[in-house]
Amino acid sequence: MRSRLLGVVLALIVLVLVGLGLPLGRGVAAAEQQEMFLDRLTDTSRFASLAQRPLIDDSPHLLRPELERYDELYDIGVAVVARDAPTVPLVASRNDLALGDPAVQDLISKALAGRLPVAPPLFAPWSDAKVVLAEPVLVDGEVRGAVITFSPTAKTRFEVLAWWALLLAGSLLVLALAVLLALPVVRWTLRPVQALDEATGKLLAAVVSGRPVPPVGAESGPPELRQLSRSFDQMAANVSDVLAAQRAFVADASHQLRNPLTALKLRLSNLEGHVDSEAEVHQVEALSETDRLNRILDELLAMARAESSSVDPVPVDVDKSVAARLSAWSAAAAAKEVHLVLDGERVGMALVPPRGVETILDALLDNALKFTAEGTLIVVDARKSNGVIRLSVADHGPGLQPDELDRATDRFWRSPAHQNVPGSGLGLSIVRLVVERVDGTVALESPEDGGLKVVIELPAV
Repeated sequence: MRSRLLGVVLALIVLVLVGLGLPLGRGVAAAEQQEMFLDRLTDTSRFASLAQRPLIDDSPHLLRPELERYDELYDIGVAVVARDAPTVPLVASRNDLALGDPAVQDLISKALAGRLPVAPPLFAPWSDAKVVLAEPVLVDGEVRGAVITFSPTAKTRFEVLAWWALLLAGSLLVLALAVLLALPVVRWTLRPVQALDEATGKLLAAVVSGRPVPPVGAESGPPELRQLSRSFDQMAANVSDVLAAQRAFVADASHQLRNPLTALKLRLSNLEGHVDSEAEVHQVEALSETDRLNRILDELLAMARAESSSVDPVPVDVDKSVAARLSAWSAAAAAKEVHLVLDGERVGMALVPPRGVETILDALLDNALKFTAEGTLIVVDARKSNGVIRLSVADHGPGLQPDELDRATDRFWRSPAHQNVPGSGLGLSIVRLVVERVDGTVALESPEDGGLKVVIELPAV
């Protein structure tokens, strides 16, 4: 943005310089040419006065020494023509004057008609055309001939070019000064925008981790942008407060529901043996539903802790955590006749929230045991590559459809094909929250031999 804003400022400055420089350059060229025209007009008028007596006495050759000396000194050709022979000079300072040129003949015709010279059109510095002036020779008010001067323009063109070069150098100097002045102005203008950009990047991480949102605190810049920064701080604080209240509500509600749920389960258990045989099935289903509700509350509490945890990530021994969780889940796996297999290599330390690896493995192994078939394997794989630890859990259950893989980490989402399997749809959501706290990734894959494979990437230490 800084380069674009600076480009706009410089473009406006260039337009101003061009708008002022072009008329000024044209005016300088016109002034130099006007000065040259007046100088040549004076000389042409002087020769027209000198030619009066020789034309009356029919002795124009008397002008030759004066014309040649003038030509030798100033390199300006001069010719005198009679009224009745405009193309043949009566006398000339040199023999190569282009009297027969149509443009020159037009000027001679006007002079023989009694018209005085007028300033020529503005010529460009790169044009080497000569300035031709023709003035009538008047004797007693009668036109007897004309004096024509052919003036080179090299000196005038050089002066115009010098002025133009000076104007260009001045414009470049002004442009350089404008850049030096515009840079701090642009930085001052964009400082609140840069602060907003940085604050926006920190907002999500702070809200997800439950930490306070750092204020933008823009104390410089245009008043409008400073007001925008203050509005952003207010918005970020409101968002943080709302999410904190939501997490607190979920945690408090989950915690407070435990007591009546425990009491309800106890009362339902006490009814065992005191209900009719026809109603016994309903008592069993009610107990099952209380167990399911208890699991949901446990997962809601785990998610609330994962969202609101403000503890910084710490180095964790992944190998030790994986071994501990496999040992803890081995009994549940054996009860279902499923084999837990550890593959891969020793990976060392990873940067995760406290008990983050345990939380991830508990959720993934719980899902795998729910869906995998009896007599199959659940493979836990750990590998390290390029500063990243890849931890995966693969089962041999029904898996997910390709269009369902991206939705599996959404809260409370469950595949329509798995509605008869106990669960709340929060396990993978908790895994995603824990992994995202350390900028890791969660990917779900469908292996060729069936089932589901969940791959976690964590930063290695």
